[in-house]
Amino acid sequence: MQVLQRQVFGAGKIIFREGDKGRAAYLIERGAVEISKSSRRGDVAIGRLHERGIFGEMALIDDRPRMATATALAETVCVVIGHEEIQTRLRKLDPFIHAVLCILVENIRHQTDLRLNGVPVHT
Repeated sequence: MQVLQRQVFGAGKIIFREGDKGRAAYLIERGAVEISKSSRRGDVAIGRLHERGIFGEMALIDDRPRMATATALAETVCVVIGHEEIQTRLRKLDPFIHAVLCILVENIRHQTDLRLNGVPVHT
């Protein structure tokens, strides 16, 4: 396993934007992060995460662009889990379990889009 790094994000700092390529997932050690997504009504907060929350993992599992924007709500310290670390571990999974994870991620993307826009995601 590679050495995991920590990163500090100041209040209001955008950690990643919707549509970005996924380069890392983040585990919150301290602080809070808001997850927001663009919709017909503008940007909508779809979740808040606190200590021990993880975010950014979906883009690493299905290798698709970020589905939402992550913004630090307060000074936030995260353990950064790199793309290669996730990919190495995913390759070790039983193919059936990996397929189930990909289906779950697609379902989350689809249901979030339906909830916000009433329009299904087309891939």
